[in-house]
Amino acid sequence: MKVQINTDKNIEGSARLESYFAAETEKSLGRFQDKITRVEIHFGDENGEKFSLHDKKCVIEVRPVKLQPITVTDHAETLEKAFSGALAKAKKSLTTTFEKIKEH
Repeated sequence: MKVQINTDKNIEGSARLESYFAAETEKSLGRFQDKITRVEIHFGDENGEKFSLHDKKCVIEVRPVKLQPITVTDHAETLEKAFSGALAKAKKSLTTTFEKIKEH
């Protein structure tokens, strides 16, 4: 499972940021590792320099093997909270998807 992290022009991407979020993603989605080819994480600040609540956005796109990509989005005050919310949604969606496949 390859983890790719992207940021918009309003978010400063650093090696530390990338390694933290990649490690958390691998830990959280580790049980699906053999069923996923790639996870793309997109961070954005929708208001740029302006202050606003819930303006940090995290979009996670998971690419399961031989299935359509699964995309989830979460908004929060911080990148960490947005990431955590989106990761929980992705995990739930993957669990549901693979359980449905198992039933058939």
